[in-house]
Amino acid sequence: MLFVRRLFVVALATLALAAWADEAAIRKNLGERLPNFPAIDEVSKTPIPGIYELRIGADVIYTDEQGQYVFQGSLIDTKSRANLTEARIAKLSQIDFASLPLKDAILIKQGTGARKLVVFGDPNCGYCKKLERELLALKDVSIYTFLYPILGPDSNVKARDIWCARDQGKVWRGWMVEGNTPPKAMGTCDSSALERNMALGTRSRVTGTPAVVFEDGSRSPGAIPADQLESRIVAAKRP
Repeated sequence: MLFVRRLFVVALATLALAAWADEAAIRKNLGERLPNFPAIDEVSKTPIPGIYELRIGADVIYTDEQGQYVFQGSLIDTKSRANLTEARIAKLSQIDFASLPLKDAILIKQGTGARKLVVFGDPNCGYCKKLERELLALKDVSIYTFLYPILGPDSNVKARDIWCARDQGKVWRGWMVEGNTPPKAMGTCDSSALERNMALGTRSRVTGTPAVVFEDGSRSPGAIPADQLESRIVAAKRP
């Protein structure tokens, strides 16, 4: 039995050394052959023998064990039909919900507000308006909307008018759902939150609106139907 255990340990050590050697070769060869190649944060094996994942920030590409070839695309498990690349990127793109600066968001509380949801939205985004109508159907949820005006100068103007309103949530909903033009911001108003929101979105790789973030850190783009929002909220609350 002791001999078998020693063989097992030796086998594990051999595999670890082989993986380390492959990673070293990949980093060395890519560095020499592609001097402008982005910094590689992590090298890891994929389920395909001889194919490695290169993690660059929250992006992934693939290479062989010698770094001779690199390629982009989706790895699909044909048995489960799961998109392994998509699942990996979704995990890498998760946002730490607890660290979000909710003071910079517009809060709309529906029912008890016990559950939480974050939305990055642009006031001129048509899909954001569609999502806002879907959000109306949710119960017992606190919706935190980070104004994220990325569609142009008028988005910046509207975002400031909404942020500077006395009742931000009412004005936001009035514009997004009913089409009521936000009143012009008068006098001085601290709208620095909008700049912080832009920086937050850039750090979090929010490249379009709407972007929905759930309590477990998972996220989803687009105007999600109310029933799907509900399912995701429930799943995000599970321990």
